[in-house]
Amino acid sequence: MPEKKQFKRTLVTSALPYANGPVHIGHLAGVYIPADIYVRFKRMKGEEVLFIGGSDEHGVPISLKAKKEGVSPRDIVDRYHKLIKESFEEFGISFDIYGRTSSPTHEKTASDFFKKLYEEGKFVEEINEQYYDPEEKMFLADRYITGTCPHCGAEGAYGDQCEVCGTSLNATELINPKSAISGATPVLKETKHWYLPLNQYESWLKEWILEGHKEWKNNVYGQCKSWLDMGLHPRAVSRDLDWGIPVPVEGAEGKVLYVWFDAPIGYISNTKELLPESWETWWKDSSTRLIHFIGKDNIVFHCIVFPAMLKAEGSFILPDNVPANEFLNLEGNKISTSRNWAVWLHEYLRDFPGKQDVLRYVLTANAPETKDNDFTWTDFQARNNNELVAILGNFVNRSLVLTQKYFNGKVPSLGVLNEYDKETLERMKEIIPQITEHLEGFRFRDALKEAMNIARLGNKYLADTEPWKIIKEDPSRVETILYISLQLTANLAIAFSPFTPFASKKLLALLATTPFEWKDLGRIDLLEIGHQLATPELLFEKIEDIEVEKQMNRLARIAEENRQQERKAPAIRTNCVFEDFAKCDFRVGLVTSCNRVPKSDKLLALTIQDGTKERTILSGIAKHYTPEELVGKKLLFIANLPPRKMMGRESEGMVLCAEDFATEELKVLFVEDSLSPGSTIS
Repeated sequence: MPEKKQFKRTLVTSALPYANGPVHIGHLAGVYIPADIYVRFKRMKGEEVLFIGGSDEHGVPISLKAKKEGVSPRDIVDRYHKLIKESFEEFGISFDIYGRTSSPTHEKTASDFFKKLYEEGKFVEEINEQYYDPEEKMFLADRYITGTCPHCGAEGAYGDQCEVCGTSLNATELINPKSAISGATPVLKETKHWYLPLNQYESWLKEWILEGHKEWKNNVYGQCKSWLDMGLHPRAVSRDLDWGIPVPVEGAEGKVLYVWFDAPIGYISNTKELLPESWETWWKDSSTRLIHFIGKDNIVFHCIVFPAMLKAEGSFILPDNVPANEFLNLEGNKISTSRNWAVWLHEYLRDFPGKQDVLRYVLTANAPETKDNDFTWTDFQARNNNELVAILGNFVNRSLVLTQKYFNGKVPSLGVLNEYDKETLERMKEIIPQITEHLEGFRFRDALKEAMNIARLGNKYLADTEPWKIIKEDPSRVETILYISLQLTANLAIAFSPFTPFASKKLLALLATTPFEWKDLGRIDLLEIGHQLATPELLFEKIEDIEVEKQMNRLARIAEENRQQERKAPAIRTNCVFEDFAKCDFRVGLVTSCNRVPKSDKLLALTIQDGTKERTILSGIAKHYTPEELVGKKLLFIANLPPRKMMGRESEGMVLCAEDFATEELKVLFVEDSLSPGSTIS
């Protein structure tokens, strides 16, 4: 094993939230709480650490939102940058700077970065055809083109990736592409752009990631390996748009830097904004450790694309770790900003004032570190009432109240320790290194669990020793019991500081002491004998059913509104000429056999007698039909589509289905049994 590199400082970045809407609990759980926990932990250790955040303020969605509202893109980003920044501040996300990619510093930094690569010949200039929306009169980003995946047959695949099978795509590969903006069928139109040739960095990336960073989380390493195994392709760094950083070369009028290229440079420009004289120490000194906190949808950009950009530039350090999390769902369904299916941070702060730490605790305890996880309001209430109140708060309160009652709120003397005292203190000392180890390894959920185990230990200690029963017979023994309980309480103020900073600050006030350092964790002399404590107060309070019911009722209303909208029939598509329709050969086919396609939960392989021969058609209807339901049935299919390979098998045609807009169920178009296989539809 090579010796682990020693670093002098740590630069932490968190994904730049997109400034076309507020942030929600999925963002918090996936990115900002883990990053903040880690940074607070490092600061408590006395290490040199910098925490960089900011808003991502360019791109098509912002332009579209501005157009829809009849305002400028600047109006949109100003509004949401302010809302997001204030929400983070109220929530205790302790950025050293929260900047923005619309700042003059960022524009110059990104322009200079592009020009250096351009002048050194690191880009490939191409004139090619890209999809253009004839109704909106704009070129379409890959994400704004949807269609059928050519690999697995899934509907609604994006122009850059199918989220069902995970395959990287080019928009031109989609079957039946549509503009996600207008619904129109896009047309191909010539345009000139500059591309970063990722394929030229493929060998280096394989060595750097697959050989050099096997310690990365499995989900990060696995996604990187999948992309590298499929092969990398050049990716455009410019696009046709009027909102963004202008491409700084001649002949690039009307073109801006593509937001994926522009945004990660925001980490650098925000550092420059904060430290104009010393920013290079954090970005160009090899003794700096760079860590990106992101969600899984950003893994490719931060592990493959941005490192390739930095490598091409040549003077920057590369990320040492990218501890990406999976997604957080809400009440069993995927969080959706467009459907308002989310718990928005600014609304939570309004509905639960002073309870930032409750959400921080719940999202950490239920963090999607290794797989997608689910947030529910009942779990939120249960974790608050049964853990924060009944375990942590209960132990702290009992220790302080008993000390107030028996010793006028002063830390009592420490007498002779018996075996149970020693056993309790030894158990605490066993827990401490586990907390540190988990935090260093980005396992924040496990670290929080061990921190809570100190409170569990304290509760058990008080319950077993029962100082309230022996105070009259053996007051000196009670002094020892409460001395130990108060030292455990002080240790809790340290252990919970990265996770629940507001409650930890309050606990320090109750202990009437100044903040401790991380190295103090495990000491049993944190509070001196005779030290005067403050008047006891509850650290947490119960959350009542009515508060949870209010949130559940809100979600129920949103769900019903979404259902109502979904019941509307889709808009009629753009007109087509009869000659185009007539080219399709619609026929009746008899299903003679049907099987599931291995490794696919969507595809069925249907053997169809078409009147002249048998053919195989792969259809993405496995979630709606069993093979037994189809065998022996006659259905409609298109017979003259060119064969396509899907999941390694050839499909000769397309089964016709109708999607019920109210239920989203696919219904195969069966025909009367009297029709012969091969009959044509005219």
